[in-house]
Amino acid sequence: MSTPAPRPLPHPRTGQPFASPVPPGTGWPGDTAGPSTPVARTPREVERRAAEASDLAALDTCSTVCRACPRLVAWREDVAVTKRRAFRDQPYWGRPAAGFGDPAAGVLVVGLAPAAHGANRTGRLFTGDRSGDWLFAALHRAGLASQATSVDAADGLQLTGARMAAAVRCAPPDNTPSPAERDTCRPWLQREVELTAPTVRVVLALGAFGWQASLSVVRALGWSVPRPAPRFGHGAVAALTRPDGVVVHLVGCYHVSQQNTQTGRLTEPMLDAVVSTCLDLAGCAADHVRSVAGCL
Repeated sequence: MSTPAPRPLPHPRTGQPFASPVPPGTGWPGDTAGPSTPVARTPREVERRAAEASDLAALDTCSTVCRACPRLVAWREDVAVTKRRAFRDQPYWGRPAAGFGDPAAGVLVVGLAPAAHGANRTGRLFTGDRSGDWLFAALHRAGLASQATSVDAADGLQLTGARMAAAVRCAPPDNTPSPAERDTCRPWLQREVELTAPTVRVVLALGAFGWQASLSVVRALGWSVPRPAPRFGHGAVAALTRPDGVVVHLVGCYHVSQQNTQTGRLTEPMLDAVVSTCLDLAGCAADHVRSVAGCL
């Protein structure tokens, strides 16, 4: 006898009931995928689907239904069913987390992967966990985020001049994707960098994983990378040159993980300083960010 599916639970803000994981096209805030959205089930299909995305909206839609990494699919969906005690009365997104933010951003923030009870629960990167509390507060202080908190995908948060993406789009066990999973997911980030290239002038890499993922992607796109390869460090800056000669700066920042923020390895002044560096390199005034056109 099969185990009955868990009953749908109300979204914490909208009250609309959803199953966990959330099926595409059922009305989750910000979900643009539907039952007919093509699903990538192999590494080759990820490459093809990402390359076919004509814009960021299409890329976001297709990436949120990806099932190419069996271990990650099983993990994210198991977490969505078992949940954390504090969120047992909520539905969990339980799918890949797409990029989020300004489609004409000057700064692209690249993180590692969704948190099991953060973006994997809320459906939006860095939303619903302590890492997001730190990151969005810093972006808000810099004028890049409309509010300092990021609670759920329907809270009204908007980014201006910034966009964020994850190197791996599914929550991995122990926050550690395998090399094969990292490589399978790379085309989503590569296409995101390619589509945002007309405006992005700074890539803010959170942690060594985000740094290496960013370097890997830009190399694949034919950008020039200094030799020897630039090493990650908090506040490290490397100049990357696109084939058209435009320079994009890669800036390193310790990841906004609880391990780093609770131990003091990363402090608010340190995070603010790195964000300020990004704004300076993008040509933006930290106290007056209206649009990317006014920053470049």
